[in-house]
Amino acid sequence: MEDILLWIVGVLLLLFCSLDVWYYLRVVVVLVRAWFLSPVFDITAEQTASGRVVLHDIDLCHMNNARYLRECDFARFSLYSRNGVFKALRALRATVVVGATTIRYRRPLCVGEAFEIRSRIITWDEKSFYLEQRFVSCKDGMVSAVMFCKQNVLRSSPDKILQHLCKRKVDVPEFPEDLQHWINFISASSKALRGESQLDDKKNE
Repeated sequence: MEDILLWIVGVLLLLFCSLDVWYYLRVVVVLVRAWFLSPVFDITAEQTASGRVVLHDIDLCHMNNARYLRECDFARFSLYSRNGVFKALRALRATVVVGATTIRYRRPLCVGEAFEIRSRIITWDEKSFYLEQRFVSCKDGMVSAVMFCKQNVLRSSPDKILQHLCKRKVDVPEFPEDLQHWINFISASSKALRGESQLDDKKNE
């Protein structure tokens, strides 16, 4: 019996040293919870996930900058589970990956403070979905941070996903001005980096 307990402890230590176990456990909890919530049939509808700043989230008594991005991951998992995007991705044998994010911090979320993450798909193009995610303090309704996320669709397209879900062609919503500025920045950055890469290739010839 003691040998079995030692093996269990050893395996757990190996897992916690090798993997971000808490991240994967949280993913499972988020997906199970989303399974029991009512589905959302409007693909662009805003969905809300609740959270609270705990001790392992903080540095200097407020939420660490990187934790915002981590919380956004979980909120997107819930969003895609409830609006059917995950189901469509499985059916089409496709997947989504983060292509770019930008986040603006407006006011710190302090330890113990409750907040909501309000996530929505704003629009899409031939390759990617564009989402907005807002951290809203439950204390006074202040938007503490706001993030744009570009999610690239691999082995399919947003249009095919929406046609699979809605059984019809879905009109693309307009791009808000602030989002369009960010997309223009991404395009300019990609163009500049491609130019640098070509210069590096010529130097190596």
